[in-house]
Amino acid sequence: MAENRENRRYPQNLQGVLQLAVEAGSAAEGPAPLEPMSEERKMWLRDALAEVCKGQMDEVEQMKQCLAVLRQEETNKTEQEGEEERDDEEDKRETAFELLSELCENLDNARDLMVLGGLEMCISQYLCHAQSGLRWRAAELIASCAQNMPQVQVHLLSIGALPKLLQLTDSDPNPTVRVKALYAVSCLIREQEVGLQAFLSHDGFSVQMRGMQSENEKLRTKSAFLLLNLLTSHPEQKDTVVSMGMVQQLVSVLRTPHSTFHEHVLGALCCLVEDCQQGLKDCRDPALGLEELLRQRSKELQGKEESQEELDFCEHLRVLCFRGQQSEENGMDR
Repeated sequence: MAENRENRRYPQNLQGVLQLAVEAGSAAEGPAPLEPMSEERKMWLRDALAEVCKGQMDEVEQMKQCLAVLRQEETNKTEQEGEEERDDEEDKRETAFELLSELCENLDNARDLMVLGGLEMCISQYLCHAQSGLRWRAAELIASCAQNMPQVQVHLLSIGALPKLLQLTDSDPNPTVRVKALYAVSCLIREQEVGLQAFLSHDGFSVQMRGMQSENEKLRTKSAFLLLNLLTSHPEQKDTVVSMGMVQQLVSVLRTPHSTFHEHVLGALCCLVEDCQQGLKDCRDPALGLEELLRQRSKELQGKEESQEELDFCEHLRVLCFRGQQSEENGMDR
């Protein structure tokens, strides 16, 4: 019991302190307190906040140490002399990136890393590093810092992160780098208008299109999911996407061997035909053969519980594109 009391008195983070403060204050709800805070409660609050501040200071020091490792100049020895040393250096750098990514899930730490210049270093030194393990870890760290942090997102956009990440997504020889780079792109542009405009100016939708046509299953899935998300959040971009021939490209993707990511492709097609006349016209083009493709796909998915969402998209797309068309044709016949 004594140990439990100690744990309760000294939470490990600010969230814990606030939670305990709420619990401690709940008994006093109602009329304004008649007595000032007791010395015991003052001591508890002071000790708890000291523990939290100490932990945050320790995390900043950890980030500084990681950055010191990443900023060290790489050894320049002959292949025979330096192979072991280079491997050791790479391991240390990878470990530093992994710790930074973990720490920067805390929004305050992500902001501190920005102030410490860590993001500039990622972009200028590590997104183009010869070692793929360092490239993808740098992209992952950028994603961790950018997620849900408008201040960091704007900073990253201002120092040229997006075009480099799109280039990695599009053409890096390592599949993990491509996936992590696209993840970072997503964290930079989702719910961020400045990021979306930068994405458009660097032809980001074309990068997504090529991602869905790649041999990398994870990249195909994430590209299709991001497209669906962007079209749902920004319906004003439908005309832009349709004018690029996206409908035809998505249907060609559906004709590849069936995969779970086809659910997102069908969802994107549904978005492109809703309130978008050109998208609807493209889907109805007989040369595309979409109606028969959807009929066959629906038949294949019937009774498969794990594919219910894909089946729903498939049926919805059939209704949007072809049920109304049949009614129009019947009306003209009469």
